[in-house]
Amino acid sequence: MSWWGKLFGGTLGFVLGGPLGALIGAALGHNYDVKARRLGGPEGLGGRERIQMAFFTATFSIMGHLAKADGRVSENEIHLAQAVMDQMQLNPELERLAKQLYREGKQADFSLDEVLDQFKRECRHRRMLMRIFLEILIQTAYADGAMHPAERQILLHICDRLGVSRLEFERLEAMVRAAQGFAGARAGAPRREDELRQAYEILNVSPEASDAEVKKAYRRLINQHHPDKLIAKGLPEEMMKLAEQKTREIRQAYERIREARGFR
Repeated sequence: MSWWGKLFGGTLGFVLGGPLGALIGAALGHNYDVKARRLGGPEGLGGRERIQMAFFTATFSIMGHLAKADGRVSENEIHLAQAVMDQMQLNPELERLAKQLYREGKQADFSLDEVLDQFKRECRHRRMLMRIFLEILIQTAYADGAMHPAERQILLHICDRLGVSRLEFERLEAMVRAAQGFAGARAGAPRREDELRQAYEILNVSPEASDAEVKKAYRRLINQHHPDKLIAKGLPEEMMKLAEQKTREIRQAYERIREARGFR
């Protein structure tokens, strides 16, 4: 049974504890919190299930916190949060939990640093998970078309807290921006040069890179976003659709470059 099955199925001999556990308790109500603590210690969830619960909780609560950073939550930010939930194909119970965690993140007393510190501990420094986590948050910041300075400040603070360099953040931001432009261009009538430029940005390589460098960058990104590998490291299975979408974007960008260059 998955982590959410244990959470909602009444067989959860576990409470996550710490700020993430408090968020789950607040989202599900006081009765859950009392019941979970009565049921006992951490043996109820395995290591991967614990990481999955932490990832899910941190993602949606910090999405809400980030959306409120500029003083108001825009319709586009609400639509993005709903789109993420729809893409994950959450069951009704999990969707309600995700929405409540999003609301908890918007509260004035939300403890961002404590949530980040526990998230980092629970993920045990799994870099690929933190990368996906940051990509989702950067997409949230760009939901209304531009990243507000307050949102950037929070994202940079998150990177500092998680031990992610500014250079890595800038690379992820460029990839997210390029992927949004690439998807929009393919849906409309793009200029070929714009689409190609965005494809290079998605792979994080220069147009002057050699064919071998392009192929190497493509293989590295596909490996980093491979859904099975991410799930094995603790990505919630419900978020596999997000990883699959990212691998599609990477493949489409690579195919555009390959077409332009004519290599196999």
